[in-house]
Amino acid sequence: MPSPKKHILLNAFNMNCVGHINHGLWTHPRDRSAEYHTLAYWTDLAKTLERGLFDGLFIADIVGVYDVYQDNVDTTLRESIQLPVNDPLMLVSAMAAVTRHLGFGVTVNLTYEQPYLLARRFSTLDHLTQGRIGWNIVTGYLDSAARAMGLSQQLPHDERYDRADEYLEVLYKLWEGGWDDGAARRDKQARVFVDPERVRKIVHHGRHYHVEGYHLAEPSPQRTPVLFQAGSSGRGQRFAARHAECVFISPPNKEAARKSVAALREQLVQAGRRPDDVKVFVGAAVVPGRTQAEAREKYADYRQYASREAGLAHFAASTGVDFGRYDLDAPVDYSPGNAIESASKTAQQHGWTRRKLLDLFELGGRYPAIVGDAQQVADELQSWITETGVDGFNLSRTVVPESYEDFIDLVIPELQDRGLYKTAHPEGTLRQRLFGEGDRLPARHAGARFRPAPDPHPLAPAGGRA
Repeated sequence: MPSPKKHILLNAFNMNCVGHINHGLWTHPRDRSAEYHTLAYWTDLAKTLERGLFDGLFIADIVGVYDVYQDNVDTTLRESIQLPVNDPLMLVSAMAAVTRHLGFGVTVNLTYEQPYLLARRFSTLDHLTQGRIGWNIVTGYLDSAARAMGLSQQLPHDERYDRADEYLEVLYKLWEGGWDDGAARRDKQARVFVDPERVRKIVHHGRHYHVEGYHLAEPSPQRTPVLFQAGSSGRGQRFAARHAECVFISPPNKEAARKSVAALREQLVQAGRRPDDVKVFVGAAVVPGRTQAEAREKYADYRQYASREAGLAHFAASTGVDFGRYDLDAPVDYSPGNAIESASKTAQQHGWTRRKLLDLFELGGRYPAIVGDAQQVADELQSWITETGVDGFNLSRTVVPESYEDFIDLVIPELQDRGLYKTAHPEGTLRQRLFGEGDRLPARHAGARFRPAPDPHPLAPAGGRA
């Protein structure tokens, strides 16, 4: 019997702002992204994604502003390049209330958050979503954020990851080690809600963090949220090999993606994990049509509203390079800085000039658009899966909500006909649906070693789940 085809995993890629990746399209007459500050915008989106059987909504975030291009925020403000931007965590409860299966991968920058309180916030969301929450771990790359938070500049790149390793250790102690399963007994007759003997104080004194306290939340369905990470530098990949369960990459082409995926899977083995312990998602923009001609017409229509300059200003912040200082065809100095190391390295390898970047950003963003009818789009998505080893896609928005609606109505039926996409939502937590190995971190994950030894005589919880 032939082996079953690998199902494509799919997240919608979004942000609690107007302009996210494909900049300028907020000016399109059918675009609703300016309504980002209303609940209906997000609950409508959640219901649409649930209908499309999406695995999750991946919500990006930044702390700080894009002020590198022309050494100011004028273009950033005029084009709403991720400014204004609202808190992503606030959205989850409302969207969870109108869905049953959709997962939520939420970005939080750990550099500016205390681990003790962040642990409670994610445990709370894991409870309220019944185990559908994930955390996209970022360490930051904007000097503007550092200055706003009281620092003179960003911490050095590798030091940020060193701090992140210790930060995760604190969180694992709280999430995995603070409470036994069954500690919350809910026994009304005995007047025991929590058994004190089954809760322990966390004591951590490290190089960067000092924590003594009890985790404030009882164990949630997943305990530790599904861990996302997007670093592609050498140090970022070592961090991912230790901690990540899902990795988001933005390669310029399939060959670069294949090499990145192979390197990550090799590092997973070196870290004592399995090569498939991490699901890899690649960013993609899709403009589908009922026919090839309709798709091309739609793409041409979108291009009229896209802002290449806004895309350039966004990339300037990613690389730390002010492209406003360069003539169109002048060589660009991509000397190592303190922003996104992989972005600068890719730009340097390709020798991207300002003119070339403007050409790349014709839809306002850095993802080359997949344009075509359902069969053409499915062919291209399938080729990415088979040729690179990625597991799925973070689908960026163009014109909202039609970009997601068109993908759901046109492309997903074609993928289903090919056996490449699920036809119903599987049950269970986000981790169970992604990996099929249960709700909690597997024993081979670094976080699992912070669990207490199993109780040989567990007390069954009374009156509900612990």
